[in-house]
Amino acid sequence: MNVSRRTDAVLLLVALVWGSSYLAAKTATAALPVLAVLFARYAISASACGALVAFRARRSWTRAEARVGSLLGVTQAAVLLLETYGVAHTSAANAGLFISLTIVLTPLLDRTGDRRLPRTFFLAAGLCVLAVGLLTAGNGLHAPRLGDALILAAAVVRAAHVTLVGRLTTGRRIDPLHLTTVQTVVGCVLFLPAAAPSLPALAHSGAATWAQLGYLALFCSVFAFLAQTWAVQGTSATRASLLLGTEPIWAVAVGVALGGERFTLWAMAGAVLMVGGTYWGQSIERRHRAAFPAREREVCPAMTSTGV
Repeated sequence: MNVSRRTDAVLLLVALVWGSSYLAAKTATAALPVLAVLFARYAISASACGALVAFRARRSWTRAEARVGSLLGVTQAAVLLLETYGVAHTSAANAGLFISLTIVLTPLLDRTGDRRLPRTFFLAAGLCVLAVGLLTAGNGLHAPRLGDALILAAAVVRAAHVTLVGRLTTGRRIDPLHLTTVQTVVGCVLFLPAAAPSLPALAHSGAATWAQLGYLALFCSVFAFLAQTWAVQGTSATRASLLLGTEPIWAVAVGVALGGERFTLWAMAGAVLMVGGTYWGQSIERRHRAAFPAREREVCPAMTSTGV
């Protein structure tokens, strides 16, 4: 397998892992309280990141990594809190589709100067809003359920988090592994007090539950982040966007095939509109960004989705 195909395969694997994270989180929260799941995921991730830092070539830490990592650790924890509570009260397929709204929300927040987004971008965003209505309709129109509303809130907070990542890391000497390690440690500290009453239940959890927690931590967090970082260095942002942007498709496929979830005609139409709207929106934003070569950085839109 040549380098290009290997890179594509890795990016598709990352998208698949992220898409499957919603069902894994939903299953784990059925066995344990949400806060216990979050603490365990962060603790396992932090241990794995610490081991990687210890065994790789020695590299000094910077103050920027500690400061930026601490702030992003708080915003990331807020995203995962909303996402995990949300997926516990909605379907894994809906969660994967709703969180993809981050792709069209991020450009709205990450705007600089007078460079306004094209009107067609807002048409794409409108398609996504219509998709939300269809996905929450079921057999009739109604307000979003609690889980859907929490995932929608998570998409907004994640868009803000991604915008912060770009603004705080551009032009700074920041190691991705160091940044991830700080964020996971901050998450442990934040969730430990609230999860403390559930620690006995966590300790006595069965092998299946621990397997789900390990999958969320080691594959959906540590592996996916590091694999993504490696792969995007060997391909274009456009190609990475297309491949990583398949995450909601995998979320639906895993939810239906393994989770036994079912779609009504309304929901199926919403899923098609959501995927189409986000792809259309990111292609418009990418072309718009390419028209301004003076911009210092190029953010791959699909990288705003990182599963649960």
